[in-house]
Amino acid sequence: MWKQLLRLFKEEDLFTQALEHSYQMLDMDFAMYEASVESLRRSDTSEISIDIFKMDKQINAYERDVRKKVMTHLAVTGSADLVSGLVLVSVVIDIERIGDYTKNIFDLARNHPARLTAGSQEQELGRIESTVTELFKHMITAFKNSDGEMARQIMDEYKEEVSAACDNITHGVVAGNIEDLKSSSEGTAVALYARYLKRIAAHSRNIITSVVNPFDRIGYPYKEATQ
Repeated sequence: MWKQLLRLFKEEDLFTQALEHSYQMLDMDFAMYEASVESLRRSDTSEISIDIFKMDKQINAYERDVRKKVMTHLAVTGSADLVSGLVLVSVVIDIERIGDYTKNIFDLARNHPARLTAGSQEQELGRIESTVTELFKHMITAFKNSDGEMARQIMDEYKEEVSAACDNITHGVVAGNIEDLKSSSEGTAVALYARYLKRIAAHSRNIITSVVNPFDRIGYPYKEATQ
């Protein structure tokens, strides 16, 4: 077993391969996200140019492969790269979950009869959508470049009220407080979409924190190290 592990490690840097897979997963996530949002919000059909479900399966396969490569790498190198390995395994969980939520958006588009509009909540939903999209794009850049300064800037600028704004729409629809979305399939779709955007933003933020935070603070706000 040891000779086999050593041979694998010498052939190629498995950790580098695993990291590259995580980059590919993020790119696939964003392509799925853009296509799904386009289908739901800017098209009267659910036709898109990519196979969302095939890409989702590929992301799942990459997640398993990352785990395997990290485990094999750590078995060879010992504890030297333990923290990096733990961080990467944690991050790919968030990446995989983003893929699931983009697939949920596409499922929503397939089951919604036409382009989704949010009535009186359209401006607010559009604002949330734009914020989530920008966070997603900038997160990928910061993560790929290990750019701590950019990650901290994104975390500082990220609007904490995005989560609350999504909840306001979802809860308002469920409670029947939004008159023009009451008792309609449009209201149900708007509530679900707001929920999916909230989760994509949350997982994007978790990934951003991995660039600047120690392992135990991934998913939490950035704090300066104290002596």
